[in-house]
Amino acid sequence: MDLYATLGSACADRETLSALFREGMTAARLNLSHTSLRGCAPLLDAFFAAASDAGVRPRLVIDLQGPELRVGTLARPLALPAGGSAVLGADGIPVPRSVIETAEPGDRISLDDSALLLEVISRENASLRCRVSRGGTLQSRKSLAILGREIGSPALTDEDRANLRDASGFGATDVLQPFVRGADDVRAVREALGEAGLPHIRVMAKIENRRGLDRLDEIIAAADEICIARGDLGNAMPLWELPRRQKEIARRCREAGKPFCVATQLLWSMHERAVPTRAEVLDIYNCVLDGASGLMLTGETAVGKYPVEAMRYLAQTARTAQS
Repeated sequence: MDLYATLGSACADRETLSALFREGMTAARLNLSHTSLRGCAPLLDAFFAAASDAGVRPRLVIDLQGPELRVGTLARPLALPAGGSAVLGADGIPVPRSVIETAEPGDRISLDDSALLLEVISRENASLRCRVSRGGTLQSRKSLAILGREIGSPALTDEDRANLRDASGFGATDVLQPFVRGADDVRAVREALGEAGLPHIRVMAKIENRRGLDRLDEIIAAADEICIARGDLGNAMPLWELPRRQKEIARRCREAGKPFCVATQLLWSMHERAVPTRAEVLDIYNCVLDGASGLMLTGETAVGKYPVEAMRYLAQTARTAQS
């Protein structure tokens, strides 16, 4: 079983990375939504040096931008109090033009994996006027989704293609393709890898929207591995439906003989706490019993206060389930 840490500021030094390997890390995810492989060269140098220290040949999974929607760059973090108003687009929070063109009054817009929630009141020229239903502080480049709507966009951005060309030189073994909508998205990644002379790199398809669920069988057939990405998948439906969907994806992967990993909020409380909740370790245990071939920590190791402890609880719980 692969145990993934997401690389980030909380584990950027060789000492912490070595400790993660000692606790059981076998693979790492590098999120390229905000950066590039070249921009992460010092972090990757530390990662592979720590792997050498530990005698481990790790997998390095690069998580592309793909068709994911994000808020643009803000001058500073923006407070959005509940009950207040917000403007998206011109003279407001920068968002992709496709969001302005698609959203209708009454639509709900999720920001930062639903940490914040807006309701569209009106569309005026190049902007959306919204009411803040769930408030908080918005940071630059956070995820955005119009709940219940799909927005057309290409499978790969120009930045994705540049990162794929650099993938081999930085030690990447796998590509994690977000928001996969069908086999064509997987084929687009494989074609780009072929053009870069990298047909051996594995393609992991993230299931995180309704279209991916609707075309799950063809995605399973096209990809090397499936990633059940519960963050945005939970935005695509009422949250109480998510456990059933996770179980369904796991079952269909098992029936097809396709490996799958589970990601997002496995140990979310460990961003701030040195010990996880009972519900979190039970979740990990059940993922293993369902046949997961991998478990992926995200913010717990990238920006959390206790990255090494999080990997310890992940690994020990997974080993207990396997035994």
